[in-house]
Amino acid sequence: MEKANYLSKVIFETIVLFLTWILLTESFATSELIFGFLIAFVISIGTADLFTEHGLAHLNPKKLFYLIIYIPYYLYQVVKANVQVAMIVLNPSLPIKPGIVKVKTKLKTDVGKLALANSITLTPGTITMDVVGDELFIHWITVDDESVEGATESIVSPFEKFLKEIFS
Repeated sequence: MEKANYLSKVIFETIVLFLTWILLTESFATSELIFGFLIAFVISIGTADLFTEHGLAHLNPKKLFYLIIYIPYYLYQVVKANVQVAMIVLNPSLPIKPGIVKVKTKLKTDVGKLALANSITLTPGTITMDVVGDELFIHWITVDDESVEGATESIVSPFEKFLKEIFS
């Protein structure tokens, strides 16, 4: 069974890397597609155990659905946060209340926590400073609620509702 699991990991990683290759090169020339596939396959052989735990099991339709929904939702959150930060910067009184808050996550996998931490950091006004177990320490430009529950609701919950379905 171990050999089948490894093959599943190689196939999954090859698919992901090949799609990334296509997105980055923006080319559908036959020679570039063949070269991209071969590079993706060679890299996958050497790194499949590092890249994924479940291989093709990630191609679950439910997970793919939530991933497709998450991407525009995440982009909306980034735009909304950019507008909020711009309003703060443009306000002459600069109404900020920076601070570090502790939040909790219900995500169990390291990859899920990584995706959450990156989603928070890439959203203007927040930076994930550390992840310890199920706790994240976030620098927040305007601390609205210092309680763990309140900060978790404001910062983590918008992303976590999708990420728990993707990384369960």
